[in-house]
Amino acid sequence: CLEQLWLLTWMYQALHPNVPMQYLAWVTYPLVLILFAAIFCHLVSPQAVGSGIPELKTIMRGVVLKEYLTLKAFVAKVVGLTAGLGSGMPVGKEGPFVHIASICAAVLSKFMSIFCGVYENVHRQFDLLVVACAVGVGCCFGAPLGGVLFSIEVTSTYFAVRNYWRGFFAATFSAFIFRVLAVWNKDAVTITALFRTNFRMDFPFDLQELPAFAVIGICSGFLGAFFVYLNRQVVLCIRRHTALNQFLTKYRLIYPGVITFLIATVTFPPGFGQFMAGEVRVGYLQFCAVLRNSLTLSCFWMSVVATTMPIPCGGFMPVFVLGAAFGRLIGEIMASLFPNGILFDGIVYQILPGGYAVIGAAALTGAVSHTVSTAVICFELTGQISHILPMMVAVILANMVAQSLQPSLYDSIIQVKKLPYLPDLGWNHISKYNIFVEDIMVQDVKFVSSNCKYRDLQTLLQSTTVKTLPLVDSPETMILLGSVERSELQALLQRHISPERRRLLNREMQQKLCEAPYDGHSKGPWAPSYKWNLGCGFPACLGQEDGHGALCLSLVLLSYPCVCFHPSGNFRSLRQLIQQLLCHYNRPLEAESAVQVRVTESLASDSSSFLCQIDAWEQQELNKTVCFDSCRIDPSPFQLVERTSLHKTHTLFSLLGLSHAYVTSMGKLRGVLALEEVSTGPSIS
Repeated sequence: CLEQLWLLTWMYQALHPNVPMQYLAWVTYPLVLILFAAIFCHLVSPQAVGSGIPELKTIMRGVVLKEYLTLKAFVAKVVGLTAGLGSGMPVGKEGPFVHIASICAAVLSKFMSIFCGVYENVHRQFDLLVVACAVGVGCCFGAPLGGVLFSIEVTSTYFAVRNYWRGFFAATFSAFIFRVLAVWNKDAVTITALFRTNFRMDFPFDLQELPAFAVIGICSGFLGAFFVYLNRQVVLCIRRHTALNQFLTKYRLIYPGVITFLIATVTFPPGFGQFMAGEVRVGYLQFCAVLRNSLTLSCFWMSVVATTMPIPCGGFMPVFVLGAAFGRLIGEIMASLFPNGILFDGIVYQILPGGYAVIGAAALTGAVSHTVSTAVICFELTGQISHILPMMVAVILANMVAQSLQPSLYDSIIQVKKLPYLPDLGWNHISKYNIFVEDIMVQDVKFVSSNCKYRDLQTLLQSTTVKTLPLVDSPETMILLGSVERSELQALLQRHISPERRRLLNREMQQKLCEAPYDGHSKGPWAPSYKWNLGCGFPACLGQEDGHGALCLSLVLLSYPCVCFHPSGNFRSLRQLIQQLLCHYNRPLEAESAVQVRVTESLASDSSSFLCQIDAWEQQELNKTVCFDSCRIDPSPFQLVERTSLHKTHTLFSLLGLSHAYVTSMGKLRGVLALEEVSTGPSIS
C-alpha cells in the first residue's frame, strides 16, 4: 500500500497548515473507500465479506455453501478488497486471495472442456480447491513452498499426497507470474524475494540469543490466543445485544463507518497519531522510517476491530506486521542489553534487531493461524534462511501455547458463524477412547420402510428436514437396506400423484373403454350407463335427456376429442352426433336463455365435483404401497457399531469427510450419528 501512503502524505502536506482540512481529508479518504467496499459487497454478493478461508474449510468438509464460489462473489471480492486495501485500514489480503483463487478454480472446472468429467466427483473438486488455496498464498506473497504447506495445514485434516505436485506446479506458476509482473511494471529489476533482507550469513545469531527467541515464541503464543479471543468477543458482543444487532443489520454502513472513523481519528498525525505513524510532515522517506518503528498496542486493538468489518479482508497481514513489531521490540531490548555485541572467535558481532522482527512475524502469525508453514513463508519473503533454526523454535513454541488456549482464527470464525465443521480433538484426547457412539447417537431415527404407503412417505417428508433418510425392510425388524436422498423421495411422491400421471391413467382407461364392445342396451351415448364408462372427469349432466344434456355433451366432446364410440353404436362420427343432437333437441328461442343459465349452474357444480374427484383419486393413490424401483438408493451407507470409540469416529469423519453415519447392530438400525453430534460430543475439544 505504498501508493496509498504516498497519496495520504501528499494530501496531508498539500493542506498544511490548515489542520481542520487535513483532518477532513485524512478521515474522508478511508471512510469513502470502506463504505464503498461494504455497500458493493452487500449489493453484489454478501458471501464475499470476510476472509473466505473459514468458508473454504467448511466446503471441503462436504458442506454445500451456496453462492460462495460464483462469479458474483469473485467480482465483489476483487472490487471490495481493492477498496479495502487502498483505504489504509489494518486489514489483510491473504484470505481473500485464497477465496479468489478458489472461485477461479471452481469456475474454470465448469467452463473449460478439458476438465469435463474429471472434476465431477466431489473428492476431485476438493483436490482442486486445495491446489487453489496454495495458488492464493503463492501469488499473495510470492511464496510457492509456503503456500503449498499452508494449504495443507489450513484446509486439510488429512492430505492426499497426489495433490502435492499439483499444488507445487500451480503455486510456482502463480508466484512466477506475480513477480514477473513486478519486473514488467518497473517495480523490480529482476525476480527476487518480495521483502528481501540483507542479514549477514557468516554469524547471524549466537547461541546465547536462543532464550530470547524462545521468549518471542512463547509470548507470541499468548498474544495470538488473545488476538483470537478479542476478535471473537467483539462479534459476539454485538450479536448478544438484540437491539444493537438489529440496528446494525438494518443500517449496514454504520458499523464499518464508525470503525473507520475511529481508526482514522486515532492515527491523525497532530493528535494521538504523532506517537504512532502519523508524523508525515518530515517527508515520505522519513514517514516510512517512522512507520516501521511505530506499531504499539493501539495497532493491536485496531487490527482486532478492523478485521470484523463487513468487507473482504483477512487477518494474516495485520498479525504479521504486529508480530514483526513485537519481535523488533525484543531485538531492540537485546541490543540495549548487549551494546558491545557478542564476541565470537575473536570477532565482535552486533545483534541484529531485524532478525528478531522476522522471527516475531512468523511466530505470531503461526500462533493465530495454528500453522508452522509461516516460517517457510517468511524464508521466501525475505530471501534468506539464516534464521531458520530460531524461527522454527519460536513458531513451534507459539503453536504449542496458542493451541492449548484458543482455536485458530479461522476455526473461531467458523464457531461464530455457526458453520458445520468438525473441530480437532482437544489435548485430553485419550479420554475419547472411553466415550462411545451409543453415548452420543440419536436414537429417535426417522426412517423409510420398504413396505410403507405413499401417505406415510408424505407425512415423513412434512415432519422432518433431514437430507438423507435410512431405508429399512420393515418397522418390526429394522434391517438397514440403504439410504435415500430426500430429493429422491420428494420426486417419487410428486410423480405418483402428479396431474400428468392422473391424465395418463385417464387416457389409458378411455382407450380400454373404446376398445370394449357396446352392450346395446343404452338409449344413447349420454345415457347414465355410458356416462359411467367414460371414466373420471366427465360432467354428470350427460345423463340428462334434454337440451341441457345435449349442450353439455357437445362441450364435453369438444373438450375431450379423444372420446370415440364403437362402430356398433348409434353415432359413427362427432359431426353426425352434434347434428342429430341439435335437430332432435330444437328449443324455442325464448327458452334459450333459461337453458344457458342451467348450463352455467351445472358447469359450476360439475367443476366442484371434478375437484372432489381429483382429491378422491389422490387419497386413493396415497393408500398404495410405495414402489422404489425408480428411486436411486445407496445400498452401502457408512455404518458404525455402538461400541465404536469417539476417537475412532472423529478420525473416520475427518478422513472420509462424512456428514452422517448409521449405527447398526447385527444389521439392525439402532441410531444415527451426524456431524453435529460428533462436534458437540462430550469433551470434544
